[in-house]
Amino acid sequence: MIVLLHPTYFPNIASFSAMAQAERVHFEMQDNYVKQTYRNRCYIYGANGKLALNIPVIFTQKNRQRYKDVKIFNEENWQSQHWKSLLSAYRTSPFFEYFEDELRPLFKNEVTFLLDYNLKCFETICDCLQIDLNPKKTEEFQAQPEASIKDLRYLVNAKKEPTFNFQTYTQVFETKHGFLPNLSILDLLFNEGPNAVNYLESQTLNFR
Repeated sequence: MIVLLHPTYFPNIASFSAMAQAERVHFEMQDNYVKQTYRNRCYIYGANGKLALNIPVIFTQKNRQRYKDVKIFNEENWQSQHWKSLLSAYRTSPFFEYFEDELRPLFKNEVTFLLDYNLKCFETICDCLQIDLNPKKTEEFQAQPEASIKDLRYLVNAKKEPTFNFQTYTQVFETKHGFLPNLSILDLLFNEGPNAVNYLESQTLNFR
């Protein structure tokens, strides 16, 4: 199976499971930017429950703009805020210290374009997971990809998220708020460590 997805900010578990189980991964590089999607957002498990981490961007809906041309608004100190949120959420998780040094530079070094940053985050996560996905990047936009490609671009929508029956795993604050499914890959990485890939490959995914 070939899957087609949007590169997002630390992709959620549904997206990463699809990629881990696919024969090949294609990344959509030619689409227009849309607000309220996982392109600039991910969810982690904080002390008070589900917590959104949003990357501020320079964007206006008056004119269409390609995703690859959207710039990050680096005047805000968002990288430091996101890193502090991750420290607060996962410092006591089993594997945070194991991956901390690899991830920290992502929150120190400024990147101009959102898509470039997301690809950098994706590559770093793949290194942490020791998984070689090597996605092919699209060269033109196709509203209807060829039949051999499973179009999962709809997973980018943070407001209309499909329901998946994910297996549970231990989360830092689950005694307070219960198991929260389909968070960012970071949640799985920090809690499951080397077992994360086995988890991703074992999920039953009922995509439309």
